Amino acid sequence: MSLSPLPSLPARADAHELATQLARAILSGHWATGAPFPRELDLCEHFGASRNLVRNALARLTTAGLIERSAGRGSWVCDIGEWHLLDPQMSEWLTGLDTPHPQLIREIHAFRLSAEPHVAALAAQSADAEDLSRLERAYRGMCDTAADSARYREHGEHDAIFHAAIYRASHNLVWRQMGHLLRPSILALIAQSHQQATTLDDSLERHWRVMEAIRLRQPDEARRAAAYILERTAADLGLSMRHITEHPLTSPKGTGA
Repeated sequence: MSLSPLPSLPARADAHELATQLARAILSGHWATGAPFPRELDLCEHFGASRNLVRNALARLTTAGLIERSAGRGSWVCDIGEWHLLDPQMSEWLTGLDTPHPQLIREIHAFRLSAEPHVAALAAQSADAEDLSRLERAYRGMCDTAADSARYREHGEHDAIFHAAIYRASHNLVWRQMGHLLRPSILALIAQSHQQATTLDDSLERHWRVMEAIRLRQPDEARRAAAYILERTAADLGLSMRHITEHPLTSPKGTGA
């Protein structure tokens, strides 16, 4: 339940700022899932915050499924399966997260592997001129920032915009909203993978293949090219594709009827 590595809050911080700091610590794996969460009094003492401010912050974490609280038992960190990753406040907490929880990385990547090839195929069937222009702008931004390691964060932002543009180009309202909500998660995953990559040339070539398949209205090729990107991401993250493809979200047993 250690709080020592966590920085103090700025003067006059509010519940939103405290919740953000605590949420990002959980999302980074500072506390193991299932582990006890610090007591209210310990949080008050460490952050120099009032009991009311701490309670409001903890209520936000509870609403997002990060912690569970029980009278007489205290609080504990929920299992990742209980985290509400599509909660709008979760999107804010994930933005700029440098070291996401390893299991969270696997879960996000498994979802992308199950969804993005299909969404890319839809985009190849439905993309209009504006969609193609959006993809091209994002891709140019990736190219312009790929060679400079000092601009890797900027490169990652263009990369996330590229993937969000694929979801948008599907012209399906649900997928479009999903792309918007997933963008911080995808950005966190991209940032983590870029830390492991020695060069981004191969990544650029794989993204170009997706963009070309969408432009040429080739759904099958777009599906294959999107999966090709995610294979590279898995390699950069040190993830086993066998482990990912056997994940409940992506394995045949998990697809339902």
